[in-house]
Amino acid sequence: MNDEEIITLYWKRDEKAIAVTAERYGSYCHSISYNILHNTEDAQECVNDTWLGAWKSMPPHRPGRLSAYLGRITRNLSLNRFKHYTAEKRGLGQTSLVLSELEECIPAENSVEQYIEEMDLARSINRFLYAQPRQKRNIFIRRYWYLCPIRDIAASSGMSESKITSLLFRMRNELKAHLEKEEIHI
Repeated sequence: MNDEEIITLYWKRDEKAIAVTAERYGSYCHSISYNILHNTEDAQECVNDTWLGAWKSMPPHRPGRLSAYLGRITRNLSLNRFKHYTAEKRGLGQTSLVLSELEECIPAENSVEQYIEEMDLARSINRFLYAQPRQKRNIFIRRYWYLCPIRDIAASSGMSESKITSLLFRMRNELKAHLEKEEIHI
């Protein structure tokens, strides 16, 4: 069953949509959640909550890309759960580490006006990423969207951990310069 057919099941309020979604995207969503929480049970709860979130949001939303839509729901639920727990207790420090690496590139939230600026920020980051070679872009996204550990990225890309660390450091500096050039002040 393709994504459009699955989305149609949600729109028809057919409970089969959840089973098909779980079968097709369960592992994908679990890996996103597990990379954030580092706890199998918590990750599974977030994945189950993802199916409920998809059920509640479709309709009225009709996602263009179901995997990205489900991934975003899973990520947000997992980050919310992470905030509930301390990094020492559940996250093994990985999530805090990843988010702290981006601190110098992303402006801090401090006002209602930030919402408007976030839209510009997202577009600017997307422009930056799509200007990068595919491998660099994928490494950056795996680290900062999926919160994958550097060792896993290194293993799957065939690069050393130190090379991945250096590449990410350079990309963060390039992103910072790109944002400054586009007058997004940090």
